[in-house]
Amino acid sequence: MDVGFIGLGRMGQAMAARLVAAGHRVRVWNRSPEAAKAVVGAEPVGSAAEAFAGDAAITMLADDTALRAVIVEGGLLDSGRRPAVHIGMSTISVALAKELAAVHGRAGLSYVSAPVFGRPDAAANGALNIIAAGTDEAIARVQPLFDAMGSKTWRFGTEPERANAVKLAGNFMIVSAIEAMGEAAAFAEGHGIPGAEVLEMLTGTLFASPVYKNYGAMIMEGRYEPPGFTMRLGLKDVRLALAAGDAVNVPMPFASVLRDNLLDAIAHGDGDKDFAGLATVAARRSGR
Repeated sequence: MDVGFIGLGRMGQAMAARLVAAGHRVRVWNRSPEAAKAVVGAEPVGSAAEAFAGDAAITMLADDTALRAVIVEGGLLDSGRRPAVHIGMSTISVALAKELAAVHGRAGLSYVSAPVFGRPDAAANGALNIIAAGTDEAIARVQPLFDAMGSKTWRFGTEPERANAVKLAGNFMIVSAIEAMGEAAAFAEGHGIPGAEVLEMLTGTLFASPVYKNYGAMIMEGRYEPPGFTMRLGLKDVRLALAAGDAVNVPMPFASVLRDNLLDAIAHGDGDKDFAGLATVAARRSGR
């Protein structure tokens, strides 16, 4: 397929590289041109408009502001050269996802929302879990791209914003798990028990799932750099979850705790560390 890829952070670079490896023609654009040159085998282009064409165009931008600036305010939906399907793979607000579905509908352009679960190493191995929502026809058309980037595509209906709600729910659970491990380790340390030993036992038995095991290992080792996903981005996602909860009158009291603890970490200069480092907030508060 002829694919455009817009947004080449660590995740975007790995995902675009998977598409190249699968034999697709991939045109790439990033605000920082150096990132586009890093995707071996892809074709760097000079503007987002040049990438927003072909059989499909993928956006993997950092947040609502960046996506709105490039796609909506950048006038890409009004250009004569457009892709058959736009796949939005960024983690964005449910509200913006609804807006994008509406503006794409008015522009007569198919839109599929497909955020992902997985860190850059999973992206590099084509092992992402892809959460997709959109029309059956549009998803079927781009399924070969999903197959190249992920191990499984999970379908959540035809309304694109449903995929974004699922993504925010999952990220809320991940941050909750990190907070729980941080508090449990600090609690154990308070009783003279090495927190790392407690986490090793718990993540190998009762909590032997990928999130607990992977983030638990990072907490045990104090390994928060280089980040796969920063605490600043974690805070962004928790805020998006709170806003989406407000919109449908769903209280999320623990999300408010997570927001405040992430703000605590950022205020102490840790915003650009991996968000597993949220565990250090509980340790610091306990004097350890």
